[in-house]
Amino acid sequence: MLTAETNLLIIYVYLGLPMNNHGNYIVRLGHLVSWLGEQAEALGVEIYPGYAAAEVLFHEDGSVKGIATNDVGIHKDGSPKSTFERGLELHAKVTIFGEGCHGHLAKQLYKTFNLRENCQSQTYAIGLKELWLIDEKKWKPGLVEHTVGWPLDRHTYGGSFLYHLNEGEPLIALGFVVGLDYQNPYLNPFREFQRWKHHPSVSPTLEGGSRIAYGARALNEGGFQSLPKLTFPGGVLVGCSPGFMNVPKIKGTHTAMKSGMLAAESIFKQLTDENLQSSTQGLHVPEYEENLQKSWVWKELYSVRNIRPSCHGPLGFYGGILYTGIFYWILRGMEPWTLKHKGLDSNQLKPAKDCTPIEYPKPDGKISFDLLSSVALSGTNHDHDQPAHLTLRDDSIPVNRNLALYDGPEQRFCPAGVYEYVPLESGEGSRLQINAQNCVHCKTCDIKDPSQNINWVVPEGGGGPAYNGM
Repeated sequence: MLTAETNLLIIYVYLGLPMNNHGNYIVRLGHLVSWLGEQAEALGVEIYPGYAAAEVLFHEDGSVKGIATNDVGIHKDGSPKSTFERGLELHAKVTIFGEGCHGHLAKQLYKTFNLRENCQSQTYAIGLKELWLIDEKKWKPGLVEHTVGWPLDRHTYGGSFLYHLNEGEPLIALGFVVGLDYQNPYLNPFREFQRWKHHPSVSPTLEGGSRIAYGARALNEGGFQSLPKLTFPGGVLVGCSPGFMNVPKIKGTHTAMKSGMLAAESIFKQLTDENLQSSTQGLHVPEYEENLQKSWVWKELYSVRNIRPSCHGPLGFYGGILYTGIFYWILRGMEPWTLKHKGLDSNQLKPAKDCTPIEYPKPDGKISFDLLSSVALSGTNHDHDQPAHLTLRDDSIPVNRNLALYDGPEQRFCPAGVYEYVPLESGEGSRLQINAQNCVHCKTCDIKDPSQNINWVVPEGGGGPAYNGM
């Protein structure tokens, strides 16, 4: 249904289409992961919360040896505090890397082992999410709503989700996703999300309710054609790090979990093989990728491989919807070709002079909110006196290139107010100020920066957002 007044497309999802959620149970992933951790510890698995994997370790023959956690208790200038403690080295015959979307160790592994040689560039989106306590009369446990389009234009991929949670109190989780291949540097994903909540099909659910949590995270959207090589001497990639998300479903937890299960089974079989022989010190397990290609994960991702890139045509996401209807629902994803993505998201911005600034309405404090009050709800906290985890390869680039050509897009694409341009004390010119304590670890800056000058590294263990049941 296309509402004439606001160009919001509400999709009626028929059986067989990837966004059909009938029969599923809605659960908060934060709670599920916490429960899974308890099960793992009961089986003897050691879990180290608050310790970040900061470095990949290698054997002399080039195979992966394990990982090292970062040192803690270091002043901002790099000198040790009285609480200084060296990081741990964890060695293994096979290290499983499951860092999540755009993992900083995976970036190193891609280069070291040339894992992306035979795949397309990975593409991403930013997902913003809020948790609300609403009027019980408006609560419909199990209801799932998706929209695409408004307030985005047809050439910007994105849409929303709204889940009525199956819990003892009237809670809903809602959010907005914007593809990071957008072109207008004036676009602000956070403010698009706030504006979307005022649509007449959304705002009545929120009226009288209260927002209790906020968060944001980058999502893999490249799908099948962006999957890298998954195995290398001494390690494997699993989960959202290589990118197993089913984009039209907006779901990747099921595929991520299955990849981990297949990796564990493949590694266990290798380790228990009495005739095991390895040419490297770190064990290579190519059987993991072979088993994944035989699984339902590969079939599922292959069947939807063209839906996201089909939105790159002249019709934008309207063309993508048409393509989905024909080649997924009618022809069941059997088209013999594979479409290409546009390329790196960091290369898609147009110069500011070629784009029109976007006028966003002011937040009303009831349905829409300002950025800083939202970040406060994420529980984000970092020790101020520690080395920066948001680093610049060249300090001159933000002003000389990003601000000059694109009007400083990092101050808009960051969902936590980390980046802002402030006047110099002389009154002439500006400088980029990085408020690293606000960072919610979404990785958007590392992905979308048009100069690829920002490098996200792990902060001191335990820092970051404190999502509770998000």
